[in-house]
Amino acid sequence: MPSPMRSLLISAGLAALVAGLPGSQLAAGAAAVPAQAPPPGPGVRGVVLAVHGGAGSLPRGSLTPEQEKAYRDGLTRALRTGYELIKDGKPALDAVEKAVNVLEDDPNFNAGKGAVFNTDAEHELDASIMNGKDRRSGAVAGVHHTKNPISLARMVMEKSPHVFMAGKGADDFALRNGVPFTPQDYFWTQRRWDQLMAAKGNPPATAAAGAKPQRSEVGGTVGAIALDGDRDIAAATSTGGLTNKQVGRVGDSPVIGAGTYADNRTVAVSCTGTGEVFIRGVAAHDISALMEYARMPVTKAAATVVNQKITALGATGGAIALDGKGTLAVPHSTKGIINGYVTEDGEIKTRLYDDETPPE
Repeated sequence: MPSPMRSLLISAGLAALVAGLPGSQLAAGAAAVPAQAPPPGPGVRGVVLAVHGGAGSLPRGSLTPEQEKAYRDGLTRALRTGYELIKDGKPALDAVEKAVNVLEDDPNFNAGKGAVFNTDAEHELDASIMNGKDRRSGAVAGVHHTKNPISLARMVMEKSPHVFMAGKGADDFALRNGVPFTPQDYFWTQRRWDQLMAAKGNPPATAAAGAKPQRSEVGGTVGAIALDGDRDIAAATSTGGLTNKQVGRVGDSPVIGAGTYADNRTVAVSCTGTGEVFIRGVAAHDISALMEYARMPVTKAAATVVNQKITALGATGGAIALDGKGTLAVPHSTKGIINGYVTEDGEIKTRLYDDETPPE
């Protein structure tokens, strides 16, 4: 207990301090007593749909104007397709599927038409989709003859008792459910063939002659996340995997909880990066877990997983993550990440170059 003399000195000191303050400062101090709301954190607000086209590095000047336009046009078509569905009252699940379909049909990205080759010069396609409302999900891996693997993943979710189907069984399931057979030749592109030859130590003649090779980082795994008018969220991811990958290799993209996750209580996530490590880190679900159990905002949770936990395991990559309030986080431990988003009022923004998406 303080002595009477100590109490007297404290009271006198406080009185002197108050007496020395101007009236305006006293009023300001009184007004500041209630707790102030923290300033807004990083991230983009008011987003209803976002897409990505792979993490990597794309500095300004590395694309021709024609190439830049092609990538931005592809992202814009995907965003506009998904946004129109949301605006018409359709569920987020429809929006992410159709947005990814657009990117699967675009040869600039490593999914569907533009998929890379494996060691046997074949295309093996992986995809997954998840509905945040009830956490239903579907996934396929090692698909050879399905034009749009993300739609087949949704079919697995809705027309089978299973979550995950692979290889010949997945392709057979597609045929039994009316999905047209797609020959492997459909997926062939010169660019991906040149990348395979380079990976095998046989660069194309143009590269040997000193021509500037195309950047392999451009156009990777694709994904979409969405928030609809009922405040339901969904996520989808599709990929051709890694150039010259071992036949049968499966990365994180079709693995629920690793490359894709959606839960209305927390977040919708689609990842891109070194798949083996994203699987080991259960990256997509880890973002959700940090939000649910540690009460982290989406921006902090996503950055913690991508920029700390995944890098600690020895890998790089990125993610797009959208919470139920429309806050978008796009963390990446690579120099950049190809992505875009559309806000609830229809404003579309595409981001290709390293300096367009700041690190979070």
